[in-house]
Amino acid sequence: MSTTTATHDDHAHEPTGLIRWLTTTNHKDIGTLYLVFSLAMFFVGGAMAMVIRAELFQPGLQWVDPGFFNQMTTMHALVMIFGGVMPAFVGLANWMVPLMIGAPDMALPRLNNWSFWILPFAFALLLTPLVLGLFGIGGGAPAGGWTMYPPLVLQTGNAFPFLIFAVHLMGISSVLGAINIIVTIMNMRAPGMTLLKMPLFVWTWLITAYLLILVMPVLAGAVTMLLTDKYFGTSFFLAAGGGDPVMFQHIFWFFGHPEVYIMILPAFGIVSQIIPTFARKPLFGYDSMVYATASIAFLSFIVWAHHMFTVGMPLAGQLFFMLATMLIAVPTGVKVFNWVATMWKGAMTFETPMLFAIAFVFLFTIGGFSGLMLAIVPADLQYHDSYFVVAHFHYVLVPGAVFGIMAGVYYWLPKWTGHMYNEKLGKLHFWLSAIFVNVTFFPQHFVGLAGMPRRIPDYATQFADFNAISSIGSFVFGLAQLIFLYVIWSCARGGKKAEAQVWEGAEGLEWTVPSPAPHHTFDVPPVVR
Repeated sequence: MSTTTATHDDHAHEPTGLIRWLTTTNHKDIGTLYLVFSLAMFFVGGAMAMVIRAELFQPGLQWVDPGFFNQMTTMHALVMIFGGVMPAFVGLANWMVPLMIGAPDMALPRLNNWSFWILPFAFALLLTPLVLGLFGIGGGAPAGGWTMYPPLVLQTGNAFPFLIFAVHLMGISSVLGAINIIVTIMNMRAPGMTLLKMPLFVWTWLITAYLLILVMPVLAGAVTMLLTDKYFGTSFFLAAGGGDPVMFQHIFWFFGHPEVYIMILPAFGIVSQIIPTFARKPLFGYDSMVYATASIAFLSFIVWAHHMFTVGMPLAGQLFFMLATMLIAVPTGVKVFNWVATMWKGAMTFETPMLFAIAFVFLFTIGGFSGLMLAIVPADLQYHDSYFVVAHFHYVLVPGAVFGIMAGVYYWLPKWTGHMYNEKLGKLHFWLSAIFVNVTFFPQHFVGLAGMPRRIPDYATQFADFNAISSIGSFVFGLAQLIFLYVIWSCARGGKKAEAQVWEGAEGLEWTVPSPAPHHTFDVPPVVR
């Protein structure tokens, strides 16, 4: 291999503009594409949430008809999960995993390019029926809920095959990305970096990638059976033909519960990078964090039926899934304890990434506690399909997964752009988000416990006050994200140069502390004066 330096002519024919972005195999470019795409989908899904909350602002039917409301609840979930949260984490992995393990790029760069460019086509398929429906063409978007339960989802008309093929494409994209991450981490670590010396973000993504490969084919099988039930005369899930609609729920949630951890484990990794940096202490209990992450991933496969306690399963089944679900609280509690112990007596400062990380720890724990309540069978029989469930999973996914992503973006933005973001605007974005995410979702616990069902456009008048508070919170939270957009845009365009020592008093620390102190300096970036 030649060691000569590249000449000017070597770069003369490199593509620029649109062709560069279409054909790039550079992990940083592809990471940027993922992050920009996920930001766009975050606002599309957010607009759908605004429609939902506008309709629920007061009782009665104000803005949209019930059919369109159902389309919004279905599409909001699909767009946020598969278009917002998952691609954002893949983008962060593309950017940071090669840098953290000392690799020159991802192991399979062309596959990397392909796994991204599948996504825009998947979402074009998913959103086409909705756009056509707005112009009065066809029946609009699928309206059977993001869980796609039969027989309801089979009544969604012409949008149904669009939904199924879009889900297939998203699954292909996820599996290809996961294969790439595993091969990169296993084969391309710097000399001396053993598995138990890897930064925790790398560990959480390695485990997440295995989850993706294991569960995405399960979802593909389930939706393919739905497709054949509708168009090819099979009866996998149709009771009239001898099928069982509850079987679909088992198959779907065998995918769906590990999917929840696919959306939160990388956030655990990000928070495990950020808290040591701003506490200026090594991460407490590195090994136990790795084992806790692996335990959570394993347990996520044996708890799926806690989503289905009301289907009439045998008592032994209810007991098993209840106890297994409660067991997940143990490794999760280990992680929360270790984050708090890392902050304990640290020299803490509260820049924007640290604020998001602390809010993550606190608010994600609230989501965990409500999850424990839902794990208890006799209680879940009351909570099931109420707004309490909506409050629970939004506490896990918004101040959990989404705050984790935002923390990571603020944390690494100076590395990516070479510029410092506007700290004052970052903190304004944080405080508006942290306050109004609670104004939005905390009242939903109360209306859920009082008996308000989820996925309904109208409700009894006794729920009006809390719904009004929730809607106002959602509008302010949504508007606050425009600050996030402006901060990213202005930072990418320029501004104050980022120093080699990005965070005051933490030179190189964000690279070394999330794993045990190395015997080498491979993971300490060179200081450029």
